[in-house]
Amino acid sequence: MFIQTETTPNPATLKFLPGQSVLPSGGLDMPDRESAAKSTLAERLFDIAGVNGVFFGTDFITVTKKDGDWQQLKPAILGAIMEHFMSGAPILKEEEKAEAKDEFFDAADAETVATIKDLIETRVRPAVANDGGDITFRGFKDGIVYLDMKGSCSGCPSSTATLKHGIQNLLKHFVPSVVEVRPS
Repeated sequence: MFIQTETTPNPATLKFLPGQSVLPSGGLDMPDRESAAKSTLAERLFDIAGVNGVFFGTDFITVTKKDGDWQQLKPAILGAIMEHFMSGAPILKEEEKAEAKDEFFDAADAETVATIKDLIETRVRPAVANDGGDITFRGFKDGIVYLDMKGSCSGCPSSTATLKHGIQNLLKHFVPSVVEVRPS
């Protein structure tokens, strides 16, 4: 088994590509050891000193470090991922779905929200996934779009620029009623 690694815009996060499916769809963010209880692989990764967060995408895993050098952490992370996939064990302990937080928006804005969600799904999420993260719609109120950033995007130094300059400009262009984009 060969696992590729890629850097992300977040220097504290590395993207691991095992060359096979990780999750059938969506993403699962485990920002701490308690949330990792859903997955034996995530628990194994949190057992590595210096690991601070794990995110599973459809075909990748991102690992965020709190301290340490990638040169020392990377071999242990690669070993844990390889052992898990070679064992044939499932990624999730139970059939867990990524937790969907309740969305909020006025029913009168349903058409606008549908357009915003479509733009996020087709134009934003694929680009964010390339960087080892995920972004989901949370709400729309008073012209403000609230988005949830996960994986390498969470805590990334360039995430504010991505939100304000990239996503906000895109949404404002296609949806004139959008005035701002904020993290939720």
